[in-house]
Amino acid sequence: TPPFQGGDHGFESRRGYHLCVAPHFSDTIGAMEIMGIRIPTVISENNAARCEACGDPIEGTPFRVSILDIIATEIAPSFGERSPINPGPFQFCTDRTCPDRWIASRGWLRCSRSEVREIMRPIPLQATGVATIGLCDGIHRDDHEFVSA
Repeated sequence: TPPFQGGDHGFESRRGYHLCVAPHFSDTIGAMEIMGIRIPTVISENNAARCEACGDPIEGTPFRVSILDIIATEIAPSFGERSPINPGPFQFCTDRTCPDRWIASRGWLRCSRSEVREIMRPIPLQATGVATIGLCDGIHRDDHEFVSA
């Protein structure tokens, strides 16, 4: 038995190491018994993941979008300063219009030459005297064309 396992205390398999298999858990806890007391209640777990745009509960794995920093600084910012953008990640449901609706609700623009991807790059814009932000995936090599999302 390897020394890091502390000898044979019933933790090892016949081969001398753990066989780790992750069990599949459901989000419902059935009736149970605790210290001889039967508890027939069925408890269902809440799903707190909601879409940033429509607010609907997200079934399964959400589509996440993170926004990079506008300018990477050489030193970490002070805790007293606010970041101009919350980098996320922001979660969305399977509706393909939700990320665009969320971008539009913030008053931001999206590059028409890019798609909404897991990592979006913010570009500071000065449109009609009002500072705003345009989001782009940064994959294309030509000029940006920002449109309202």
